[in-house]
Amino acid sequence: MNAQQALKTIRAGKIAPLYVILGKVDYLADQLRHQLIELIPSEERTMNVGRYDMETTPVAVALDDAMSAPFFGERRLVFVNHPYFLTGENKKSKVDHDLESLQRYFEHPEPSTILVLIAPYDKLDARKKLVKTLKKQATIIEINQVSERETRQYVQTALDAKQISIDQDAFQELMNRTDGQLGLIMGQLPKLMIYAAQTQRIELAAVDALVTKSLTQNVFDLVNHVLRYQTQAAVALYHDLVAAQEAPLKINAILLGQFRLLLQVKILARAGYSQGSLASTLKVHPYRVKLAMQVVRHFDQAALRAAYLGLLKTENQMKTTQRDPELLFELFMVQFVNERRVVSGRRA
Repeated sequence: MNAQQALKTIRAGKIAPLYVILGKVDYLADQLRHQLIELIPSEERTMNVGRYDMETTPVAVALDDAMSAPFFGERRLVFVNHPYFLTGENKKSKVDHDLESLQRYFEHPEPSTILVLIAPYDKLDARKKLVKTLKKQATIIEINQVSERETRQYVQTALDAKQISIDQDAFQELMNRTDGQLGLIMGQLPKLMIYAAQTQRIELAAVDALVTKSLTQNVFDLVNHVLRYQTQAAVALYHDLVAAQEAPLKINAILLGQFRLLLQVKILARAGYSQGSLASTLKVHPYRVKLAMQVVRHFDQAALRAAYLGLLKTENQMKTTQRDPELLFELFMVQFVNERRVVSGRRA
């Protein structure tokens, strides 16, 4: 079940005794958490809503709460955060968890309690008995990936509530500047809606004026400058990022990551992978894959590989020499452009 379906069923009063909110989209986790809390009357929440972090609190404490009768109310709501013991990670912890009691609770959940496990992970370990039982007994809400269409729906719902529209080019730029991350987009909407209070319309100029480009988006622009042999523009943007206190090694690492993704997308797309299967296989946000596919159509694999290897060499030099990082990036650009022109000349 996805978040939209879950919110709809909860609002309709169709409540399960056991939920798992699985994924890393904090905005959706917060929406689901808020909707579940709304089930408990405000005057009862102090006594009937519990929150427990498994990284610091034994699960037995949460279970004691979950198995208690509601205090002058119909329901008790218990949130169990970071249940890392449901994953495959070998986490060292001083907290002793009674997983046998948890297993028994999963098999026979308390009817008057809503137990919600908030698991900010990519997946659970399907080999574990606890997880197998959860899959049978619990309503699992997956919030790891949000498509561009779903993101648009969330944005549109928020804007419709204020009777505000957004131009297509403004929405696209908002997606670009936030890397398509739903939480970041929803965080930017309030100031855009205030800006559009008079016109009831969010235009591209508003996004340009109010939404700052993320480092990843600036690096994406840098990637385009590199691949188009725009040395002056690439070097100028690199200098701007360093002047904005971005660490050269961090910039280079993100650049490497972008070119690695472009190479992977180029190779797998040639092998017949679709945009959706690429996002799933590479475990990358679908919007990043969409942008990567738009880029790789215009450049050959050899150029992508040459840029990647050149940046790998630059990173090694940054780590092992005292040379100025900005000079090293300039040298990378000069060498990359010259090498590609030689290759192009041979082909001609």
